[in-house]
Amino acid sequence: MLSKRSFFIAGALAGLLALPLAAQAQDDYPSRPVRVLVPFPAGGTSDIMGRLIAEELGKQLRQSFVVDNKGGAGGTIGTAEAARAAPDGYTLLLSGIGSNAIAHGFTPKPSYDSSRDFIQISQLAAGPNVLVVHPSFPAKTFKEFIAWVKANPGKFSYGQVNSSSGHLTTEYLKQTAGLDMVGIPYKGGAPALNDVLANQIPGMFTNQDAVLQHVKAGKLRALVVTGAERNPLYPDVPTVAESGYPGFTAVSWTGLSAPKGTPQAVVDKLEAAMVTAFSQPAVRAKLEGNGFVVVASKSSDYSEFVKKEIERWSKVIHTAGIKAD
Repeated sequence: MLSKRSFFIAGALAGLLALPLAAQAQDDYPSRPVRVLVPFPAGGTSDIMGRLIAEELGKQLRQSFVVDNKGGAGGTIGTAEAARAAPDGYTLLLSGIGSNAIAHGFTPKPSYDSSRDFIQISQLAAGPNVLVVHPSFPAKTFKEFIAWVKANPGKFSYGQVNSSSGHLTTEYLKQTAGLDMVGIPYKGGAPALNDVLANQIPGMFTNQDAVLQHVKAGKLRALVVTGAERNPLYPDVPTVAESGYPGFTAVSWTGLSAPKGTPQAVVDKLEAAMVTAFSQPAVRAKLEGNGFVVVASKSSDYSEFVKKEIERWSKVIHTAGIKAD
C-alpha cells in the first residue's frame, strides 16, 4: 500500500512530466484551425478587417484562421462569447472601438470588461472620422463651420446614429468646442448619409471610408478629420487638433484580442505574426488605400490604448447623458 509521501512524489513527478508537454503544445501553436470571432455581421468594415487578419495570420503561422461572424447588440453579444471562450489561443476576437470601449460607458454595462477579460494582442489599424457637409452649406472650412455654429446656436442639424463612433465624435466636439447642435436620429449610417447627399440635413461625422468617393466626386465637402495627423486620402483637410483644439482625436479602430488566461507564448507568437504581416508594404497598402492608418502595435501598447479609450468615451457618454438603444 502506497504511503501519503509516495502519493505526493508521484503527483509531483506527473506535474513535472506534464510541463514539457504543455510547452510543446504552445511551441506547436497553432496545430489546428483558429476561430477569429467577428462580433458584427458579414459585409461591413469590421468583417473586412477580420478576414484580412485571418488571411495574413494564416500565411504567417501556416494554419487556417476562420472568421466566425456573431453580430448583435452593437458587437457585445459576440464579444461576450469570446470572453467566455477557452483561453487556449483557438478563439480570438476582432476587438474594436464600439464593443471594447464605447460599450463600457453605457448603463447597464456589458457582461464583460475589455481590460479585465481580454489580453490585447495587437491594434491593427485606425481610421479617422470625417465631418462632411452638403456643398451648399455656407461654411467652406472647419474654422468657418465653428464660427457659423456659434453664431447660429441650435440651427445645425446632423445625422445621428445612436452610440456610433460618429455620434460620440460629435458629442466630443460639442463638449470640447462648446457647440450647440441638434442630432437627428437615424437607424443606420447609410440613411443618414443619403439625407446629407440629398441636402435634407446639412452634415454629419462618419467614418472616412464611407464618404471618400462622395468627397472625391464633389457631392460632399470634407471640413475636418479627427485623426492625430492628416489623412493621406484627405491631404487638404485639416485635423481638429491643428484647427485650435490640441489633443483632440477620435478614431475608429480595430485589433486582435484573446480571452484572458491565454498562454503568454501564444500571445507572443500572435503579436509577432501581426507585426510582421502588417509591416509588409503590400499588405499595408490594402488598408492605406482606403484611408486607414496601419498601427500593428505591440500587446502592451494596445492594452494601454484600450484602457485610455474606455476612459475617454465613458467621460463623453456620461457628460452628454447618452442612453444606449
